[in-house]
Amino acid sequence: MSTYKVEICGVNTSKLPLLSSEEKETLFDEIKAGNTQARERYIQGNLRLVLSIIQRFSGGNENVDDLFQIGCIGLMKAIDHFDTGLGVKFSTYAVPMIMGEIRRYLRDNNSIRVSRSLRDIAYKAIYAKEGYIRKNDKEPTMEELAELTGIPADDILFALDAIQSPVSLYEPVYTEGGDSLYIMDQISDRKNKEEKWVEKISLNEALKKLPDRERNIIKLRFYEGRTQMEVAEEIHISQAQVSRLEKSALRSMKNYLS
Repeated sequence: MSTYKVEICGVNTSKLPLLSSEEKETLFDEIKAGNTQARERYIQGNLRLVLSIIQRFSGGNENVDDLFQIGCIGLMKAIDHFDTGLGVKFSTYAVPMIMGEIRRYLRDNNSIRVSRSLRDIAYKAIYAKEGYIRKNDKEPTMEELAELTGIPADDILFALDAIQSPVSLYEPVYTEGGDSLYIMDQISDRKNKEEKWVEKISLNEALKKLPDRERNIIKLRFYEGRTQMEVAEEIHISQAQVSRLEKSALRSMKNYLS
């Protein structure tokens, strides 16, 4: 979705009509009076708004035609529910309505299945949030959302997290001069930290410096977990000799690493 087709869902986006403020006001009065042709013309006159909104979702692999259709559904819902007495422009009311419809579509089509009860809680919170923003021109806190919905804040937070789309670890978060910083670069891996790799490489290099018999003893003792007695039986020397050679090998490795 990095580039947009001229034609989406059979609509030539390069020839979408523009309505003046006077035309919008007149058409909306006719829509309220039940004029279906005025409604169709009003929809056509606001398709550029839908197009601009779906461009915000260009980061995924969603089909442009599907997003445009869903955006049009949001637009029609906005037309059906818009109240001219609110004292705001139609676009101000329609944008969150269209975006909400697209987000719901993307969440419902997420490959990770989320229970209906969790989705219901999340959608209820989203509706409440959108209504709060339209009314107060700011986002509500989690406590305010809990009060508006009657749902505990922890449950809302869990539900909203559950419906989030998964993000690839190879998603770039910053790019400069052709070099990208990916999400995986910002995640701490306690098991495979860089220091661990360096340490492992250094130990392997230290092992290579040992004579064959001492290297074999170290591998049997510390890589395979054998006892000194078991090592002695395997390489046919006494346990005392194993102990002496082991201490010598460890001392050599320590000197090499330091």
